[in-house]
Amino acid sequence: MQFELERLGVHESVEAVFPPAELAASLSNLPTEVAVIGDDEIPRYDAVVTLEHREAFLEVEWVHSIQAGVDRFPFDEFEDHDVILTNSTGIHDRTVGETVAGYLLMFARRLHAHVANQRERRWTRPEWDEAFTLPGSTACVVGTGTLGRGVAETLGGLGVRVTGVRRSGDPVPGFDEIDTTDRLLEAIADAEFVIVTVPLTDETHHLFDAEAFDAMRDDAYFVNVARGSVVDEPALIDALEGDALAGAALDVFEAEPLPEDSPLWGMDEVIISPHCAAYTRDYFRDIGDIVRENVDRLAAGEEFHNRVV
Repeated sequence: MQFELERLGVHESVEAVFPPAELAASLSNLPTEVAVIGDDEIPRYDAVVTLEHREAFLEVEWVHSIQAGVDRFPFDEFEDHDVILTNSTGIHDRTVGETVAGYLLMFARRLHAHVANQRERRWTRPEWDEAFTLPGSTACVVGTGTLGRGVAETLGGLGVRVTGVRRSGDPVPGFDEIDTTDRLLEAIADAEFVIVTVPLTDETHHLFDAEAFDAMRDDAYFVNVARGSVVDEPALIDALEGDALAGAALDVFEAEPLPEDSPLWGMDEVIISPHCAAYTRDYFRDIGDIVRENVDRLAAGEEFHNRVV
């Protein structure tokens, strides 16, 4: 699909991740008008870079999501209105990998407990058998795409044996072993850490339910950096409250922000972060690189990079 790109807008919703003016400034050398825009201005623009969806996007030619996940966008409506949708797959591997490594190191070295004790001015050391080191442990990463490969690469450097779960059993660089999705329960049964990095689809909705948590070791830690609805949250809470899991690190939730009355807030062995595992001060530059590449591809009549619709 070809169109004349005269105006490119950076939607104000990206403010939740980085200042929209920073991205607009980094794209100012493009051969098109670039500006920060609000909802009312969307119809005047040919393309929009955004975090959130708006109905007015059906009137533009191209929408770029600053996240890899695009489950918030209505694919069928985009197709019906000939709107191109691209995403930011490929830029979050290292950032999410380091965040996950941080979670694991906090659990292993009991750093989250020390931070909690500091707030209460408590001088309390862990029990002799609480702290451990990561080498020799196993992490099962469910989802071997960009995020999963970033997690595997980072954890492998810490001496963790990394297994993966994906649709096919084909080997993936960075993973010591691969299981297929139909063997999920067997794959997660022997891992000290189970890490979820799959996109949210009809097939992955509530992929982790009571049966999955029951299959995990009772000394295992669960990590979710995918989407909140990949997990049956009440089932996870039941597993944690019943000591069927050692703990969890959660960056995403079924309802965001996480409601104040969620039991997860008060659990000592739960680490909560506000859907920011991929955040970095260079985020806007990484997004700018993808947008700039696609502007060049459009001018050359080539297929868009990371095209979803």
